[in-house]
Amino acid sequence: MKKCLPFASFLFTIIVWETAVRAFGISVHSMPAPSQVALGLWEMIRSGVIFHHITASLFRVTWGYFLAVCTAVPIGLVLGIWRQAGQLAEPLIQFLRPISPLAWIPFALLWLGIGDKPAVFLIFLSVFFPMLVFSMSGVSGIKKTYIRIAANFGLKGRDYYVKVILPAALPEIVTGLRISLGTAWVVIVAAEMIAVKSGLGYLIIDARNSLRMDHVIGAMIIIGATGLVLDRCIRKLEDLPAVKWSRVLK
Repeated sequence: MKKCLPFASFLFTIIVWETAVRAFGISVHSMPAPSQVALGLWEMIRSGVIFHHITASLFRVTWGYFLAVCTAVPIGLVLGIWRQAGQLAEPLIQFLRPISPLAWIPFALLWLGIGDKPAVFLIFLSVFFPMLVFSMSGVSGIKKTYIRIAANFGLKGRDYYVKVILPAALPEIVTGLRISLGTAWVVIVAAEMIAVKSGLGYLIIDARNSLRMDHVIGAMIIIGATGLVLDRCIRKLEDLPAVKWSRVLK
């Protein structure tokens, strides 16, 4: 019964929406009914347009996300271990972190021009600072006992990071991966409304200019569904034995 409640709420919303649009005679150019949205969405699926834009958005998110994670996690681990460096960098990190990645759009366009690069850069910024903070937090939460045990076994350098620090910080890092992915997906849609000629954000703006509000809402549905799938995929990392074991150790 509990599993049916979310579907029941969706169904209720659709029925009320459809009824209200038809009862008040609202124009399709203002607020299309769910049935009209479904037809518009099917039109985009049948023509293949929607898949082109989904692929473009996923391409940019993947690159920006990958580059940010590969950069932020090692830096965060180092700053978390090297306390003096962490304290020195903390004010700058906390100053830059609240600045919306979208505020960097003028610089992204000025430095990188039109195309994929500005969007990838904005995704990088949206992921980098959360991952940096979560990585530092993961290291700061490691029990001193494990640090002393590692020292007693003579672990140094790469082995120290790979066998002690990274596994212990893994739960925080995985949490950061999930939160950052959601942020990246929000930012890419906004970035594509300005800097590129493809992607789901561009599709929404293009449909709006054509007064195809059914396509606008259809694209919004695809954005929500794709974000949900990505979140489900990243949550699988929380079930990995290494992550569960690290949580037990903490």
